[in-house]
Amino acid sequence: MSCFQLDPSSIVERVKASGAPAKIPSLGESLLRGILGFTVVSVAGFAPWALAGPLLQRGIGEAGMYAACELTFIGLSGLLLHRLIIGPGSLPRFYKLFSLTFALYSVAWIAGWMGLHGHRGSLVGLFAGSALMGGIIAWAFDERRAAPATIAALFVLNTIGYYAGGWVEGKVAKLPNLSLAGLVVEKPAPLTIAMLLWGVCYGIGLGAGLGLAFHVCQAGVRRRLSS
Repeated sequence: MSCFQLDPSSIVERVKASGAPAKIPSLGESLLRGILGFTVVSVAGFAPWALAGPLLQRGIGEAGMYAACELTFIGLSGLLLHRLIIGPGSLPRFYKLFSLTFALYSVAWIAGWMGLHGHRGSLVGLFAGSALMGGIIAWAFDERRAAPATIAALFVLNTIGYYAGGWVEGKVAKLPNLSLAGLVVEKPAPLTIAMLLWGVCYGIGLGAGLGLAFHVCQAGVRRRLSS
């Protein structure tokens, strides 16, 4: 917890030291920031796979392609989502926390999917990844009692977004081919668009989960600042 300095006392001390009142987001504002911000992040993160997957796999291998996607997720996340953390100094702390949790989430999902395959593998991976992410977020904010709610929010909303994206991808991929505004891609345009739309759905789902998780885990911060 000390490496993140996101416990209520540390956040309140930073707010007091800044000499400026902290912007305390409502639940709706946290959800909106999470959804909009992470949807942009997700589309960008899906882009290497959707637009140049075969090319990247030939050049840096499948593992390299997935690493490029993950680095895109992590690199953009802080710029668009760090305000989910109340008070000054949120950008570097968000990067520390999200880099760790998203890397563990990715490893857990890949392990579940590759080990079990199909829907069962996806669900096991999504749950394991959500449990790691939600548990560490709650621990970082010193709100361990919020861990069950945080894990549940991430798992349910992430799963909805993931499977909604898979359904949309399956429908759009079957559409007749069309031009893609002059972009040179290695897949038929409907499939490329379908994969990016999966990124939109995934971003909305996990983004809502992140917005809710960060809001729930800062209840103690809001109480102290309000008083």
